[in-house]
Amino acid sequence: MSTKARVIRPRSIGVSSLRTGPFYTVASVELGNTTTKCIIASTNLKTAEIFEIAKEVRFTRDVRPPEKGEQVFGRTVTGVELTRQSVSELVSAILTSVLSKARLSLDSDLHFVVRSTGVTAGFAQPSEVGEMVRALADGCLAAGVPPSKMAASIAPENLPADIRQFSWLRKVYFDGAVASCLPPSNTEVVANEMEGELVTAGMKGAVKGTGIDFRNPAMVLDFGTTLAGRINDGSYPYAKTIGSFAGLAGAIPDALARGGVEAIGPAGCVLDLTTNPSRRRIQVDPAWIEQVQKQIRVEVVPHSAKRFGTVPVNPDAAEESGVLLIGVDAGSNGSAIREIEHVGARIVEAGGTELMMGVIDQVQFHTMQRILRVAEEHGLILEETSLGLTGRAIITGAKPSMILNGLRTRDGSLWSGSHQIVFVEDGLAMGAAVAARCMNSMGTRENPMGGRKGDSCIMGARMKLQKEKRGGHPIHRS
Repeated sequence: MSTKARVIRPRSIGVSSLRTGPFYTVASVELGNTTTKCIIASTNLKTAEIFEIAKEVRFTRDVRPPEKGEQVFGRTVTGVELTRQSVSELVSAILTSVLSKARLSLDSDLHFVVRSTGVTAGFAQPSEVGEMVRALADGCLAAGVPPSKMAASIAPENLPADIRQFSWLRKVYFDGAVASCLPPSNTEVVANEMEGELVTAGMKGAVKGTGIDFRNPAMVLDFGTTLAGRINDGSYPYAKTIGSFAGLAGAIPDALARGGVEAIGPAGCVLDLTTNPSRRRIQVDPAWIEQVQKQIRVEVVPHSAKRFGTVPVNPDAAEESGVLLIGVDAGSNGSAIREIEHVGARIVEAGGTELMMGVIDQVQFHTMQRILRVAEEHGLILEETSLGLTGRAIITGAKPSMILNGLRTRDGSLWSGSHQIVFVEDGLAMGAAVAARCMNSMGTRENPMGGRKGDSCIMGARMKLQKEKRGGHPIHRS
């Protein structure tokens, strides 16, 4: 596989280094449909490079069942029931475990905790995600995280003394733009809006130290169990969100896996089959691809939709915000999942799990091609637009190589021939590290993540913009 198609993985650093250099250490706690992760990452505040300290991944399906008197407020795509108490316990346990393994002090070594969720299938509307966010916060508090480490600071004096010099809070304030990208004016476009924000920021942080300038404009997608992501334009100093994604991603390969290997059970997924998918290109009869692809819808989310691919959406909010909402579904809200499982059974019968993994690679490649085509048809792709991909259902197996060497623009030319493309492992966790810095205005002018490709740091323009919003009055903080 070409080196251009490598998956960018966070580099590791020893705990001892954190206590001798200018590092900002953040824990990302993510409760997803399939996995719950806690990743501790630290950023060198001089170079903006992000390093992974520790990581733990658990299956969300292993969360304890609801107890008597507890209210079920959501479910995963496979129907695992969640309560505020059970989520809190899971989050507390995984965060405590990771901190212990890393030998980090919550009080003196950990600066910030970012919580996020991809579990949206059981919610009626985007606003209901608030209950999940509160459950995540409960878990962090139970693990001993103080509220001050989960909220933005309003003054540098609230930050630890050793990192205050890297904050710009005396000159600017956090105005909602993460890595110089503004969220939609109405944030209820899609239930997993925060995921899209974090993975977009994660791409910009993950490439630091690689020589890649992954700034605006960009299209970023996270192929977890469900789909998340954004398309940003090249506005200055802050890019606008002009596209958003919703629906099913890894849930489709998971259906093929469950159908092909009944032993993994009704909540099974591709992760149950292999921990190291082969990157060898498998010869696949196109008929298998067609059988799966005809069950998949990739389109602009209809204005009448309340859900798309099981994920709550709000097309009115999207229109109000000037955002095109693109969705991926299997039938109507997952109604074709059972048929895809049947196809999986026939594939394994014909050629075993190796053939099925080859089909999965092809299906995901074609889905990505269809997503790009919809975005292009609606004018969301600019000449400078970069593509960033993360998530287990797009960066594994032969998919990166297939996308690099096969993804085409509308005129038939190779995407990678005229547009930048990166693949990032754990993009959401990298985004948590970036978002925490943005909330505390801890930018690096020499290594900026904000602004457009090739441009200098936007700090001056940001200060001017905020001064104008405040009626010409600069920020004065002692």
